Amino acid sequence: MSHSSTSPLAGPTTSTPALQIRGLGKSFPLGGLFSRASLRALHGVDLTLGRGEIVALVGESGSGKSTLARCVARLEKPSSGAILIDGVDILKRDRFQASRAFRSQLQMVFQDPFGSLNPAHRIEHFLRRSLAIHGKGGSSEQEIQRRLEELMVTVGLQADMLNSYPHELSGGQRQRVAIARALAVEPQIILADEPTSMLDVSVRIGVLNLMRKLRDDQGISMLYITHDLASARYLADRTAVMFAGELVEEGESLDLLANPAHPYTQLLVSAVPDPSRAGSYDPVRRAELRQAVMASTNCAFDGDPNQPCSAEEPVRHQVGDPKNSHWVRCHLYQPWAGADGHALASEPTLATERTHMKASA
Repeated sequence: MSHSSTSPLAGPTTSTPALQIRGLGKSFPLGGLFSRASLRALHGVDLTLGRGEIVALVGESGSGKSTLARCVARLEKPSSGAILIDGVDILKRDRFQASRAFRSQLQMVFQDPFGSLNPAHRIEHFLRRSLAIHGKGGSSEQEIQRRLEELMVTVGLQADMLNSYPHELSGGQRQRVAIARALAVEPQIILADEPTSMLDVSVRIGVLNLMRKLRDDQGISMLYITHDLASARYLADRTAVMFAGELVEEGESLDLLANPAHPYTQLLVSAVPDPSRAGSYDPVRRAELRQAVMASTNCAFDGDPNQPCSAEEPVRHQVGDPKNSHWVRCHLYQPWAGADGHALASEPTLATERTHMKASA
């Protein structure tokens, strides 16, 4: 692996993961009050986040990544499944809304740093408010001020920026403030939803290094949501691939991106610029992969007596060395019907291209 997945400061010695997502589902109602129609955004998602571990969740826009993060953060109510923190199902513990104890355990960093900061307040206001709500700042003004300055230094900012307004800071600095606000409550888990996508390329690496440093120094577990496979490879210990609201592949980041087994993952990897690849990716091969994703007729693991494929139930096949925990969902397990509206479905498949060629002939 590219770096250790567990920090020595990762918390109590226990085998219980920091976060477990089991069978998570989310559907959004469509139509009027009496309509029974719904749009399924997530289905049967199982994902584990170890202590002091960074897991990247990747996929195209609309694949369900942000919906998963919002469900875990209790900003959306899941339709089914369980979310366990330290082995406790918080959906049962806090049935109606997220408790303050839950917010102290888990914090979220959003994609737009400016949109998440009220432009009418100074930076000090955001950090001081978090400390006050969760009782983390101390009993005296001197202790609170010292904690405010510590938070700024921790995220690589000058203490005198506490008096600045959000519009006076750069995009990268605002995102660091958002991270500092999350750190103020001393969480054990941070959900980072595309935290670098709105930043200049030149400052993205600084934010990624900050996230890694927080994991190493404070043992914070992170779910890093991104469409950028390069940053996932750089930052995350493990990478999980989501398509049409379901996970299709997961494994140690370097191994998964070097040896993608699912056709959808292969499509994602093929879209990443690669200096070692001469010319563009073979368009015929891309068409074949799109066909394999949307209407596969075979699977690389078909015929394996130890891991039988299935077109009805998801089967997770082990890929390569078991120590990499690399698995891929059976290719014959078709995307749900609503996936027809996905980006891949709008692109021509090899089958449709051949149909058009015959028609033109």
